[in-house]
Amino acid sequence: MGFIFQAYNLLPVLSAQENVELPLLLAGVSEAEAHKEGLSALKMVGLEEWRLHKPSELSGGQQQRVTIARALVNKPAIVWGDEPTGNLDSENSAEIVKLLRSLNRDYGLTFVIVTHDPQIANETDRIVSMRNGQIEKETATGTKVLNKEAGLADVRV
Repeated sequence: MGFIFQAYNLLPVLSAQENVELPLLLAGVSEAEAHKEGLSALKMVGLEEWRLHKPSELSGGQQQRVTIARALVNKPAIVWGDEPTGNLDSENSAEIVKLLRSLNRDYGLTFVIVTHDPQIANETDRIVSMRNGQIEKETATGTKVLNKEAGLADVRV
């Protein structure tokens, strides 16, 4: 699983690439392989040119892209996003949603996103509305894909 947080949770003393490589190094991957995979993940989110910059040198949208790359570097089956656009202005929010949609389409990645923003929710393929921990309604806004291996319906962003 991968996680995208509202508050980025990047380590300020590490470069963008080092932040992305960290989960691989903690999992016992060699430094050379972590470096290669980290750069690949940064390319996926369009930040390879910013790889040597520390979080304080990046905009909020760029920091969130680093967070997304870090969430993807382990090639997870599913990525959970907790208000991934919550700390961003409307322009950067739209860019992040566009990025998530393209990652979903181009790489078949599954995202489950928690949001209170109806505009963000309306960009997804499926909305599950909850109140007090209970599902109130479910709306398919796009194509629902059946994951036959898991026997579950994928929630596609």
